[in-house]
Parts: sequence; C-alpha cells; structure tokens
Amino acid sequence: MLPSDLVKRIRRIEITTRRAVEENLSGQYHSVFKGRGMDFSEVRAYAPGDEIRAIDWNVTARMNQLFVKQFVEERELTVMILVDLSASTDFGSADKTKAEVAAEIAALLAFSAVANGDRAGLLLFTSEVEKFVPPRKGRKHALRIVTEILQHTPRRRGTDLGAALEYLRRVIRRKSVAFVLSDFQDSSSSSRPRPGGALLDEPPFAQALRIATRKHDVVPVRLRDRLEDALPPLGLTWVEDPESGRILRYDLRRPEVRERFAEAARGDSERLSRLFARLRLDAVSVRADDVDYVKPLLAFFAARARRHA
Repeated sequence: MLPSDLVKRIRRIEITTRRAVEENLSGQYHSVFKGRGMDFSEVRAYAPGDEIRAIDWNVTARMNQLFVKQFVEERELTVMILVDLSASTDFGSADKTKAEVAAEIAALLAFSAVANGDRAGLLLFTSEVEKFVPPRKGRKHALRIVTEILQHTPRRRGTDLGAALEYLRRVIRRKSVAFVLSDFQDSSSSSRPRPGGALLDEPPFAQALRIATRKHDVVPVRLRDRLEDALPPLGLTWVEDPESGRILRYDLRRPEVRERFAEAARGDSERLSRLFARLRLDAVSVRADDVDYVKPLLAFFAARARRHA
C-alpha cells in the first residue's frame, strides 16, 4: 500500500497535468505526432485524378473495372518517456528539484498519450537502466507511470544516457516517440570510451543518440536551473559534484571564478545545441526554477506543428 503523502502527490500531479492536457495539449499532441503509417481501408471505383499507383489490379481484373485502394492513417503511437534520476537531477533552487519537474512533465506526456488512445511506457535510468515499464494504454497505466517515478529510489548516482538509449533501441522494436527528460550532464565520459566516429566536441552519448534517432522520434527535454548557469557572489563556498561526491572550495566573490562556471555552462549548452541541430532533433528546454513548465512544451508543439505544415 502506498504511503498517504505519496498518494497525495500522485493525486495532485494527476489533477494538474490532466487539466493542462484537456485545456492546452491534447489537440496539439494529436496534430504533431503521426501514427506508424497507413493501413489499408477499402477499395472503391477509380475516379479521374486518382493516383495510378493506388490501383488494385486484382480487384480490377475480377470486376472488369478500375478500382483503387484507400488507406487511413494508423493513429496509434507508442510514447516512451525516459527519465534521468541521477544525483544531479536532485537539485533545485526554487520549490521543485529537476527530478520533481521531470515527474510532472512525464505525467503530462503520459496523460496526453492515453487521452489520444496511444500507449505510454517508462524507462528510469541513472548510470544504468533501473526500471522499465512496458508501454500500455489507459488512465490506470498513466497513474502507474507517475507512481513509479515518485516512489523509485535510485541505486546509482551517475548518468549514462548512452546506456539508456541503447536499451530503448533493444526493447522497443517498432518506431516510437521517445521523450528524454534529463539535464544531460553525463558522467560516463571518464569510464566509457568515446565511440568511433564521434566528433571531438560531442558528449559521450552522441553516438547512441545518433543511432536511436534512426529508429525513433527522439525529443530531448533538457532540465536546467538558474544556479547552474550563473552562480551568485556568495563568498568562500564549498561546491559538491552530486554524482561523484567530489567537494571543491571556491571564492565566489571573485568575478573571474563565477565567469569560469558560467563559461563552462555556456559551453555545455552550445555543445548540446550543435548536436541536436546536427541530428535535426526538436529539443525542449525547461527550467526547474520556472513555475510554468507547460509553456516551453506548448511552444515546442506549436513550432513543430508549424514546421510540419
């Protein structure tokens, strides 16, 4: 039986996200994401202007009259939600951590999927894949996805996005829409060889992402916080790397020290942006310290709909 405080959190997220789905996202979700292809529907008599390649020659031969095949879009999608629960996501300078915002976005995506009759699945990862929930339909399944995220206690502290993407490619055989909710601070670079063919300025998971995009419609959702982009002038400060546990001392009164942090953050962002652009991925950036995380998702849906149009 779930603890009462966890039940309250699940219920609050369900109410909040379902309202956002009903009021804002459901229609845009349906128009932006296409089904797996076209299914045969029926045949009908040929009419001037019909595509010649659609002629059904078997029926035409039997009926001694031209008939064409009609197809309808196969709407059902598989939506996979990959959630980074490494130690670096357990940080937030406002009311919520990046992991808590990821849980709410995952709920919003799951409810959007089931509201449109699609299947939703979940993959939780750190430096290894820690939980896989196969895709299914229905409100109860969407609630299970939210519950699994909120009650899961990570076994590892690090991040290996490459391992998560490789796992996705192995277990989901048909094309899916894969949302990757992460801060993309991959700690696997020191222990994992850089794949052959990777560019020097690419993160260690670049090759796995490149391979995954050949099969799936991958949507990176990058989770950030304002203190990761610019540190305040706090004075003498001990800074801990949450994934390695390494603690260093910095004098944040000095502008050059703060600028080094900011420059490193800008470099990471630019490197990710270049990678996403090379792979033609539609990326979303969400700030954990921003109270409205729905707005960037709405902007993403609108931009994608415009481009498809």
